[in-house]
Amino acid sequence: MSDERRLHDRHSTDLALEVFELHSHRRLGRVVDLSADGFMLFSDTLLAADELVECRLVSEQVIEGVGEIQLVADCLWSRPGADQQHCWAGFHIIDLAEDQAAALEILLQHL
Repeated sequence: MSDERRLHDRHSTDLALEVFELHSHRRLGRVVDLSADGFMLFSDTLLAADELVECRLVSEQVIEGVGEIQLVADCLWSRPGADQQHCWAGFHIIDLAEDQAAALEILLQHL
């Protein structure tokens, strides 16, 4: 995805942000970079492009009361890692409640 298409700056993160599927609690992976409208994930399993995922972003460290954000994201692309055992995937956030958007903004300020 070219940088020209990005609406918001992406921030690489030193925070440990893990992503879990909301209902199955399956771990989807770790956030590599994050913006107000999307994130890139490093995953142990190959994820399908064009899949909508209800998920939780869980921070290892609670920041200003924020430890978790719930959202719906669309997997725009997915590609295997060099070792063929992991994958990289790009997600666009498509549904985020107002309070969750505020929580995301708090996390972004600390990246």
